[in-house]
Amino acid sequence: MKNVAVILCGSGYRDGSEIRESVATLWALSQERVHVQCFAPNAFQTDVVNCLTGEPVTSEKRNMLVEAARIARGEIKPLDQLNVSDFDALIIPGGFGAAKNLCDFAFKGSQGTTRPDLEKILQMFFEKKKPIGAICIAPAILALALRGKNLSLTVGSSGETAQEIEKCGHQHVSTKVTDCHVDTKNKIVTTGAYMFGSAPLHEVFSGIQKCVQGVLKLTV
Repeated sequence: MKNVAVILCGSGYRDGSEIRESVATLWALSQERVHVQCFAPNAFQTDVVNCLTGEPVTSEKRNMLVEAARIARGEIKPLDQLNVSDFDALIIPGGFGAAKNLCDFAFKGSQGTTRPDLEKILQMFFEKKKPIGAICIAPAILALALRGKNLSLTVGSSGETAQEIEKCGHQHVSTKVTDCHVDTKNKIVTTGAYMFGSAPLHEVFSGIQKCVQGVLKLTV
């Protein structure tokens, strides 16, 4: 049975992992009968945002691991316990938290950096030619962590985010929400998901399912 690591970073699209994208990822992996282990950094989120109003909540701090455990139903481990040799592939759902907690792309764009622990993991997966999937804004994490590797990525349609990704030495490919883009050479699979903000849920799920299937097809 194939083993896949899923990286989360909180719970909620404004300050953590996008819940629908995360559930779609776990659902699609379950459909393929693979073993899944969720991970998240055992650290505070960059911020806390009221998902109803969009306003920051300055009086609160939330731990990424504790919050992500809501999505994983408690079956989650700290990111520093991820052993690359134990897994065949890795997938990162999106959400604003992915661009704020797992890297600082949300604030610095192409000048940003990835969390050092996650960057090391991603570089090891890449070097060992183990496939990586990234959803929504999460391809930006790969753009930073694998700067200059000439990846072929999608965040959906072209725009400012795509331009920043290209500044990191990669190629952006525009896709529909129901599709994914497969970089066969580098074993990277990406899909736009809620980068298409008003996309119907079933279309987002369709794109994520294709992304998951694409990742699994690239496993040796």
